[in-house]
Formats: sequence, structure tokens, C-alpha cells
Amino acid sequence: MDFDAYARTAVDLVNAPLTELTDLTELFGEQEWMAAEATDRDFNALKRAQRRLRDVFEHGAAGRDAEAVAELNALLEAYPIRPRISGHDAHDWHMHVTGRGSAVSSEFLAGAAWGLAVWLCEHGSSRFGICADERCGNVYLDTSSNCCRRFCSERCATRSHVAAHRARKRAAESEPAPVA
Repeated sequence: MDFDAYARTAVDLVNAPLTELTDLTELFGEQEWMAAEATDRDFNALKRAQRRLRDVFEHGAAGRDAEAVAELNALLEAYPIRPRISGHDAHDWHMHVTGRGSAVSSEFLAGAAWGLAVWLCEHGSSRFGICADERCGNVYLDTSSNCCRRFCSERCATRSHVAAHRARKRAAESEPAPVA
């Protein structure tokens, strides 16, 4: 069972720009059946959970482990897992966290909450991050070897470093020249 993949679904949900039902197509990606079966009720449930999952990342990034755990436990209670074995042929057996027949949002959120809970137990909530680029705000899971990641992507890191460099350069140029 790939718990990291389930944890990444939580990241994808928090970072998703959800404004209308059709936005779920991109969120669900290769799981096209989820987008096809999603209803307005699922969309609204995912929007509410999006905020709650962001809170988990904010608590973790701020070192408030107990609050991150409390919110994850509430999400696990709201979206319980029902493990099942699934596969497409006799050699492709794998685990899923919920059974088909659940609402799309329940299935998606059970996996997201479970994945983050396992991630927190294995790596600690200090590995939950919020992008340091003030224009971004996306969340991420810090997979660096020394827990030093500060940005959600290379793009944000580069953009932030270039902006800081330009600001230092402007500040140096605006300083009065030393008197000889």
C-alpha cells in the first residue's frame, strides 16, 4: 500500500483551485471515474475538507503537533477507511482504503486523511510544509534528507531567490555613495 501516494492526494487537494465542479477533473487526474461520478455534494465536501487539511499543514509547519493530530483524528473519524483488495488481473492485487459505492468525496478524503496520518506517524508533522514564497502558499510534504525544504517547487524557490537578489541589488544601488 503506497501511503505516500495517499498523503500526496491531501497535498493535491489543498493546493487545488476548486471553484466549480469541473475543477475536480484535474484533481482526480487518472481516476476519471471519480470526476464522472462526482456531484455538487462531493464538491462541497471536498471544499470543506480542503480548509481542514490546510489547517493540518499549518499546525504541523508551526510545530503544533497536538493540533495537527487532533484535526487528523477528526478527519479520520469523519472519513473512516474500509480497506479492500482490488486488482485488474490475478497479478495486480493491491489495497485501497475504501470500498467502491462510497461517495466520491468520502473515498478520496478517507485516503487523504489516512495517508497524512501515516505520514505524520512515520515522519512527524515537522515534515508538513507551506511554501516560503509569499506569492504561493501551496503546501508540500518535505522529503528532503535533512528536513530543510522551504518551497513547494523549484519554480517557487527560483522565483523567490531571484526576487530577493533583485531587492538586495536595488537596495545597494539606492544607498548613498560613501564620501571620500
